[in-house]
Amino acid sequence: MVMLLGKKIGMTRIYDESGKITPVTVIQAGPCTVMQLKTDKSDGYSAIQLGYGDVKRSGVNKPASGHADKAKTSPRKFVREMRLDNSNQTQYKAGDEISVSAFSNVKFVDVSGTSKGKGFSGVMKRHGFGGFPASHGTERKHRAPGSISSYASDAGHGGHPKKGKKMAGRMGGVRVTTKNHRLVSIDEQKSLLIVKGAVAGPSGGYVEIRSSKTEG
Repeated sequence: MVMLLGKKIGMTRIYDESGKITPVTVIQAGPCTVMQLKTDKSDGYSAIQLGYGDVKRSGVNKPASGHADKAKTSPRKFVREMRLDNSNQTQYKAGDEISVSAFSNVKFVDVSGTSKGKGFSGVMKRHGFGGFPASHGTERKHRAPGSISSYASDAGHGGHPKKGKKMAGRMGGVRVTTKNHRLVSIDEQKSLLIVKGAVAGPSGGYVEIRSSKTEG
């Protein structure tokens, strides 16, 4: 598996040879610095830690600054890990840089990001409820969730609603992974990945890009 960290630039469209439009997302991916290698012996699991985006040393705390010094690099703004097999870990060492060229043989990718926060939302916007009739017999209840009744009771575990009951509440601002985006093209000079379709998060939001386990 190949992984890079990056930033969502935005969406656009491209045309193929037949003139068909394909919506794509432009992601600036890498170059990422290997901040740390974790092993079964030292940490209990095998992983590689990547860092992306320069940040002033005055903008991080001392532990983060010291962590970067161990890798003989500067602090990074966005740091994430990727699990590795012990056999694949030998190809990396702390301080190495990984660029978009790592995806040269990849056809499909999975992209993880943080979705846009929508604030407190009702059931129609949050869960797609149909609402009440808009004609006769309904008075100021068009967007209400309706009776919770027995759907919320948790018999034998108290009178509180069951976990996962669809109700109004905070919407968005969560981690979302969209899978099997076709990797349309790579621009190695500008460190850009062009992937088909939309990915979670606003323009400028940080994302993780991984090669898909199952392509297609």
